Amino acid sequence: MARVHRTAARDAGGELRAVATGSASGGRRAAGELHAARAEDDAAALLVADDIDIVHICTPNATHAELAAHALEAGKHVVCEKPLATNAADARRLADLAAARGRVVAVPFVYRYHPMVREARARVAQGDVGELLTLDCSYLQDWMLLPTDDDWRVHSTSGGESRAFADIGSHLCDLVEFVIGQRIRSLSARSRRVFAERGGRSVDTEDLVAILVETDSGALGTLLISQMAAGRKNALTLELHGSRQSLRFEQERPEELWVGMRDESRILLRDPLAAAEDSARLQRVPAGHSMGYQDAFNGFMADVYAAVGGEHRDGLPTFEDGYRSAVLTEAVLASAADGGRWTEVAA
Repeated sequence: MARVHRTAARDAGGELRAVATGSASGGRRAAGELHAARAEDDAAALLVADDIDIVHICTPNATHAELAAHALEAGKHVVCEKPLATNAADARRLADLAAARGRVVAVPFVYRYHPMVREARARVAQGDVGELLTLDCSYLQDWMLLPTDDDWRVHSTSGGESRAFADIGSHLCDLVEFVIGQRIRSLSARSRRVFAERGGRSVDTEDLVAILVETDSGALGTLLISQMAAGRKNALTLELHGSRQSLRFEQERPEELWVGMRDESRILLRDPLAAAEDSARLQRVPAGHSMGYQDAFNGFMADVYAAVGGEHRDGLPTFEDGYRSAVLTEAVLASAADGGRWTEVAA
């Protein structure tokens, strides 16, 4: 992720001044790979450096809250990978601290920055879909399919109590709420851990989650999150069914938006000349020249840097959104632990 952040920051006009990792030697190695100006011996030195304005936190989940707090206390703007914190209380404290310090803070819920996501959001907002009735959404990957697949995220001590939901379900829920302009007010979740061990170590986080949701308006939906769906690499899909139209966006086909109607269906292709204003502003290349994940990340980072410069950019995901994600994660875990009990999601 540091490489993705580096590319996006430079595209936004930033200069990578320094890098720090868990060790001085690791920092030097990372600085070389990322072409940073220098390596710091540790995070503490980086956070207080006078020549750094914005700190990007791309470390294991359990370290996010402490590093973000120290960066804010040092007067830095902060971009922190999700989850912002491994519990909602810490995420709330970070959002409050950022507000008190007057710093720009952001969490990379970057799927908001696909132009066709903004197109879908605009169509929902202007009433094209009609009354939202149901949602059919999923985020599927296969990188944890085999018992030999292992990663630091599978252990709660480094990744937090939730893996599949906190890692990718958080993106899906953020996208749902962002596009429909409503919140998930209640849910029922079931989770499954397929392998008790990975790489010879015990696993205490979930591999997949199935969730029923109800939104503020009463729309009902299904969310399926899995890191064990063979052949699916990064299949985030959002399908909305309204009283007039349906919309479907697939992250693996980001140039398209499917529009379904009773008498016909259409595939809309990305085109800045025909797009909604908020979609068009994110389209840096003409129609027919593919845009993808890095472009979305670049758009996100451009908005972060614009906010540091005093501009307002609609849809920038902040620490408030990171807090919202932590609240949803805790609701999912609580419901799943209680056999799928319907659980109200805190406002």
